[in-house]
Amino acid sequence: MINKNQESKYYRAKERVECIKKFYTSLLSYVIFIAFLAGLNYWIDEWNYPWFLWAAFGWGIGLIFQAVKAFGFNPILGKDWETRKINELMKEEEEQTKWR
Repeated sequence: MINKNQESKYYRAKERVECIKKFYTSLLSYVIFIAFLAGLNYWIDEWNYPWFLWAAFGWGIGLIFQAVKAFGFNPILGKDWETRKINELMKEEEEQTKWR
């Protein structure tokens, strides 16, 4: 029988894999669609005005946010910041209750 902790870890890992899979699917769609738009832009306008870059830029920003979520990258707070902060606050509370 699998204990609750292992089961919880399994479901979190499975969720993360699904999130990563969605990111790669979105990335592939992005590459294909932007390449299509670039080709269309060249065929219609011959690079006089590269309007496909607006779509690439807008969609690219969304893709960056999706990658941050999928891979857990957080340059501002760092890796495992939330866990460290929770532990710090729990330790503070323990010390405060010790002195009462």
